[in-house]
Amino acid sequence: MSVDLSLIIADLENKIAAADSNTPLLNLLQMVTAAERLTGGKNVYDSAGLLPTGAQYEGTVAMTADGTIRVYSGESGGWDTLDSSTYTAPPPPNHFPGSTSGYSSGGYPGSNVIDKFPFSSDANAADVGDLTVSRQFPAGQSSSVSGYNSGGYSPYKDVIDKFSFASDGNATDVGNLVSTIGGATGNSSKTYGYVSLGISPLYPPPGVSNVIEKFPFAVDANSTDVGDAITARRGASGQNSSTYGYLSGGLPYINDIEKFPFATDANSADVGDMTTFRLSGAGQSAEDYGYNSGGQSPAIIDIIDKFPFATDANATDVGDLTAARGDGLAGQSSTASGYTAGGTTPAITNIIDKFPFSTDANATDVGDLTVGRRQVAGQQV
Repeated sequence: MSVDLSLIIADLENKIAAADSNTPLLNLLQMVTAAERLTGGKNVYDSAGLLPTGAQYEGTVAMTADGTIRVYSGESGGWDTLDSSTYTAPPPPNHFPGSTSGYSSGGYPGSNVIDKFPFSSDANAADVGDLTVSRQFPAGQSSSVSGYNSGGYSPYKDVIDKFSFASDGNATDVGNLVSTIGGATGNSSKTYGYVSLGISPLYPPPGVSNVIEKFPFAVDANSTDVGDAITARRGASGQNSSTYGYLSGGLPYINDIEKFPFATDANSADVGDMTTFRLSGAGQSAEDYGYNSGGQSPAIIDIIDKFPFATDANATDVGDLTAARGDGLAGQSSTASGYTAGGTTPAITNIIDKFPFSTDANATDVGDLTVGRRQVAGQQV
């Protein structure tokens, strides 16, 4: 009889507080040793014939000298050999939502400002640094230690800027995109920043791209072309699970939700639809859901859409922003809330809205950027 490792892990968590849902099977020997230390009992036996029996041993994990790991399921079931073939490790937690601060960088009119606001309280943003060059409609990415602002235009840019989350300061130029492009979409895995879609004079009319590029977080380097989206467009919003980047909406007006894998370089796939066509909304990412808020359809809208990461499915309308806003809002994500900053109402605004991830609800106005602007990028830590 085979035993699902997830049950064994849960039992070990309760009994010896040493197991982890990400712990490989081969590391269970360390847990068996820990069990011996905690209980004072014997959990490594010279042979299967020496394994004890009795109700008091139910749920016990033990190892025999040949390296076989077993669990005692009771006197009627005996000692079952642990079989890892039935166990699929859960995906790693989504790294993307931040816990400390949200950032808004660049934008129109002609801004190089890096704004920062706290997640722990509702407050206005502070100006904490400058990009290397003013730009509008850049793409934003976030590693665990740095924020990135890539591309943009007025005129078109290929610059990848990086700024530190640990200290407030100016950005540095750390690389170049494959092409000069603005209105692109930003995505972030644990190890790479992605820049997808957008508009550029380098592409034939109407000048929109379907290219997916990526650049590494570990070193300062240029981006490389790693795949294509299904539909060439600009102004799509980006969302991130632990394993996929998502592209939602864009111009030409579409409601498509596409996703591409982080584990391999590959093209995107169409996995669902938003509730409405939209351009230039803000993208947010919770642990299990992606959000697209605001945008133009073609009139500006206040709709907050939500779609699941676990399955490929359409989005649902789960709330409204405090006002209809469009034209390049910045999206930020804490572990508890989604934020939408800047944009137009139709006047250029400095509003920072917040909506909860735990329930489907409308946003509230929780602060202001240091200056109103549209076509701005968002980051978080």
